[in-house]
Amino acid sequence: MNAPLGLEEAQARLLALAPQPPSCVLGLSTFAERRFLAKDVTALRTQPAADLSAMDGYAITSGAGPWQRVGESRAGAPYPAELAAGQCVRISTGAIVPEGAVSVLLQEDARVEDNLVTATELPPPGKHIRKAGFDFRDGDTVLTKGTAYSPAVLALAASAGHGVLSWRLPPGVAVLDSGDELVAPGKPCGPHQTPASNGVMLAAMLSPYVGFVDPLGPVADDRAALAAALKRAEDSHILITSGGASVGDHDLIQQALKDWGAKIDFWRVAIKPGKPLMVATREDALGRQVILGLPGNPVSSFVTAFLFALPLVRASMGDPDPLPRAVTMLAGEDLPAIGPRREFLRAMSDGESVRLAGSQDSSALSALAAADCLIDRPAHAPPVAAGEPVRVFRLQNG
Repeated sequence: MNAPLGLEEAQARLLALAPQPPSCVLGLSTFAERRFLAKDVTALRTQPAADLSAMDGYAITSGAGPWQRVGESRAGAPYPAELAAGQCVRISTGAIVPEGAVSVLLQEDARVEDNLVTATELPPPGKHIRKAGFDFRDGDTVLTKGTAYSPAVLALAASAGHGVLSWRLPPGVAVLDSGDELVAPGKPCGPHQTPASNGVMLAAMLSPYVGFVDPLGPVADDRAALAAALKRAEDSHILITSGGASVGDHDLIQQALKDWGAKIDFWRVAIKPGKPLMVATREDALGRQVILGLPGNPVSSFVTAFLFALPLVRASMGDPDPLPRAVTMLAGEDLPAIGPRREFLRAMSDGESVRLAGSQDSSALSALAAADCLIDRPAHAPPVAAGEPVRVFRLQNG
């Protein structure tokens, strides 16, 4: 049996398989939060298109003055002629600087009497003038493929002459939780059963980022039932399974996936919780489907979804940097030594320090619900004393 993969290698192999949904063109007024540009955006115009005043005042010609005021340049109504030596015009912010002007004299630095303008403080040449094209020029790449949607991105695209943008469509995801012990949430539950919490948890985690989430479970550990559920997943770009991905007598997901035409890429990752993680692919007429098999224990399922499922979805959306980003915080309490697997401890932060959220058992949902971050502890790490730095992933930034 092959050794478990390290986290970064497993993430890289998964992201290399990310499906590529098509793109769509949307008007700038269409809400497209959590989408990424499908291609570069090239400017169709120069910004500013002409030299503009950065302040209210007077556009003056060279020399120390005084200058004869001969007119005005307003935003949208430029002065129509070139200034001669010794002339100036009243100018407003955003107005075109007329030919012949060398700088803008601030309103508060000017004295005006009978249309004769003198300076109490002379600006140097070019002062308070936004030169044509200082922001971008016609033909410049102003936005690159993979840029995330934001109000500023829309403003830049509009300024560059665009009324529509091409965005990558989010993937469709199916979520299948399996196990004979599972009952649907809210249904009567015997002592030998447990509510199916993973399906609703994973759907809630992924739904803000995907085109749709198709819940397929809970499904019993039965080959025919699993085959029927997988049939329903054929229109999804990504299938997330929870439970049954190991190789015990009642773990049937791997074989069911193979019967469905899937090919196992790798299985098992050297992390805790979450070792029995599986990645597979399936090719059909619609393209490649990616299957991510998560462990059945709810905390293991959550942690591996944070580290693998969310990055997979974001990569499919076109995010060029889909992995969660770590920050450094201080341990708010002593932390124990770590065994042979890299561990992700559920923790609570106050912005500067972190403390364990409670039990670190892989079924402890109360501690998971209280946690707002994961402490990333390397394999074989020695104990950490309170006040020492630790590497942390904020869960809300996944």
